[in-house]
Amino acid sequence: MEGAVPHQDPAAQTAGRHRGSTLVERAEYEQLLVAVRALHLDIARWAAEGPTRWGPWAAPFPIKEAEVSNRKRVERRTARMDQRTRERLPVLETFVRAAADHHAQQSARLQPLLAVPPGTTFTIGEAVFVRTKNATTAGARDEQGTLRHFGQAEHRAFWAWAAVEFLRHTGARIEEMLEISHHAMIQYWLPTTGEIVPLSQIAPSKTDQERVVLVSPELADVLATIIRRVRDPRTGAIPLLSAYDYEERVWNPPSPLLFQWDRGGERSRMSGEFIRSALGEVLAFIGLTDSTGHPLVFAPHDFRRLFITDAIRSGLPPHIAQVIAGHANINTTMGYHAIYPEETIEVHRAFITRRRALRPAEEYRTPTDAEWGDFLGHFERRKLSVGTCARAYGTTCIHEHACFSELAVCRGMASVVGRAQAARGRGVWLGWGGCVRLRWCRARLRHDIGVDHL
Repeated sequence: MEGAVPHQDPAAQTAGRHRGSTLVERAEYEQLLVAVRALHLDIARWAAEGPTRWGPWAAPFPIKEAEVSNRKRVERRTARMDQRTRERLPVLETFVRAAADHHAQQSARLQPLLAVPPGTTFTIGEAVFVRTKNATTAGARDEQGTLRHFGQAEHRAFWAWAAVEFLRHTGARIEEMLEISHHAMIQYWLPTTGEIVPLSQIAPSKTDQERVVLVSPELADVLATIIRRVRDPRTGAIPLLSAYDYEERVWNPPSPLLFQWDRGGERSRMSGEFIRSALGEVLAFIGLTDSTGHPLVFAPHDFRRLFITDAIRSGLPPHIAQVIAGHANINTTMGYHAIYPEETIEVHRAFITRRRALRPAEEYRTPTDAEWGDFLGHFERRKLSVGTCARAYGTTCIHEHACFSELAVCRGMASVVGRAQAARGRGVWLGWGGCVRLRWCRARLRHDIGVDHL
C-alpha cells in the first residue's frame, strides 16, 4: 500500500477494456462496468479525504459515464426481447404441435414395455429391447446393452407438453406455474346470465399481487389431464407438498401442487431447470433453427411475451392485458405492443398505394422478352465498363483495362462478334455478344490513341 502505482495511459486502458473482443459479447456486461466505475469513484473520494494514503492509488476513470448509461442498456435489452418474439411467434403453433407429437411418440414407445413382464424381450419397430427385472421402473436395454429409461422419457415429454400448453394459454411466469395448485381452480357465476365460468387464481410472485385468469376450454382440458396424472391411485387425492420458495427464501405451507412428480417414491415439486430441460428435448425433436442456423430455443418466459403480444394484436385493450399479465406498470405491457408497429405498417402501405395510383399505369406493365433481355445485357456490359474487381475509384484495373499485349487476343474476337451479330436475327440473347463487342471496341480505342491503359 505504500508504493505509488503509475497511472495508465488512455491507450492502455482502452486495450484492457477491449481485450478479447473476438469472443461473444456479454449480454449484461454494463453491470460489471458499473462496479469498476464505482470502485474508481470510491478511491477518488477517499483520496480527497486522505491524500497521503489513497492519493497514489487514485487514477482517471477508465470507464466513461456514457458507457454505463442505463438508457442504452434498456434499449438493447428491449431490442433483443422484441427480436426473440418476432422469431418465435410465427413458429409457435409448430412448436406446440411438436410438443404433443413428442409426448405421443414417447407414450407409444412405453406401451410395448408395459405390456410384457420384467426380463422379457419386446420390440419397437425393428429394434429389440429386454425389459429390466425391476418391475417398479420402466427401463430396458437395447441390443448393445445400453439402458433406456422409457418411463422417464415419457414423463419428461408429458410435462414439457403440459408446460407449453399452460404457459401459452395463461401468459403466467414460470414460478407462478410451478406454484399453481388444485385449490386455485374456482368457479364464478356470471350475475347477468347465471353461467358458470371456470377461473384460476395465480399466486402472488414478482409484483406481490394475486390475480385471477379465465380458464379457456383448451386450458381446462390440459388441467384435467394434469390432475388425472398426479392423483394418488390409492386415495384419488392429489398429494400435499410443502415446496420451498427460492424467491422469498421460505417454505410454503403444504398444498396440492399440480406440477409435481414421483421421484423414486418421493413426491417432489418440479423445478424451473427441469422444465427448461424438457423444452430443450422438444426443440431437439423438431429441430427448429433461426435465420443464422442456430437452434431456436424456447424459454418459459418466451410464452409469456408471445401470449401478451398476440392478445394485444388481436384487439385486447392494453389495460386488460396488464391485469391478466400482472404487470405493475402499463408501460411494460405496451412494450410488447411496440414489437409489431401495425399502425406504421398500414399507413406506409396506404402511402405506397396512393403513390402508385398517381403514376402512369404503363410503368407497372409486364416487360416484353426483348426489354428484359436488354435489361440483363445492360448489367453485363456495365461489368466490362467499370470492372468487377475491388479496385479504388479512378485507378487502373488489370482485369478489364489491359495493355497492348492483349490487343492480339482481342483481334480474335472479331469472328466472335460477327457470330453474335448474325445471331441477332435468330432472336438469341445479345447480352454476351454486346459484351464482347464492347471489349473489342475498347481495345481498338487504346491502340488508336496510343495509351497503355484506358
